[in-house]
Amino acid sequence: MNIRTEVDKDFKAVFDVIKNAFENEAYSDHQEHYLVERLRKSDAFVPELSLVAEINNEIVGYILLTKIKIIDVNANSYDSLALAPVAVLPNFQGKGIGRKLIETAHEKAKDLGFSSVVLLGHENYYPRFGYKQAKEFGIKLPFDVPEANCMAIELMENGLQNVKGTVKYPKEFGIE
Repeated sequence: MNIRTEVDKDFKAVFDVIKNAFENEAYSDHQEHYLVERLRKSDAFVPELSLVAEINNEIVGYILLTKIKIIDVNANSYDSLALAPVAVLPNFQGKGIGRKLIETAHEKAKDLGFSSVVLLGHENYYPRFGYKQAKEFGIKLPFDVPEANCMAIELMENGLQNVKGTVKYPKEFGIE
């Protein structure tokens, strides 16, 4: 398996991977592939954090981390990242591809100076990578979802120390 930065010629394959990966997800709006298209054109996009997983030169997985802000009650703003999405073709799931994508994305983000990641995802999957409920850090998402699915991780020691507030997603997420 090879993990590398996405390039323009990958866009169609990545679109298909994301669409197929989320096709049967009950808690999905099935629009993740369109979200990625919008995010690539946004100020929140960090090209080095848009990664593909290849096996035999076929793209079988994808992950994207994009810039977000966490805004506290005094309107102070803190930089963070959102993990959305991580996708693996159904036939390749359960083989460690998602794990490798997440671990590689975390390392690259840390190397770029980012200290935390926030996500909305499966409560039984992400804790194995060190994610904790976002409420433990005093962070909340700007919409109603179960607390168990709102998670965050510190990429650096104390990466979320004294950071409390509500996540502000880029406009491309369509969340106000």
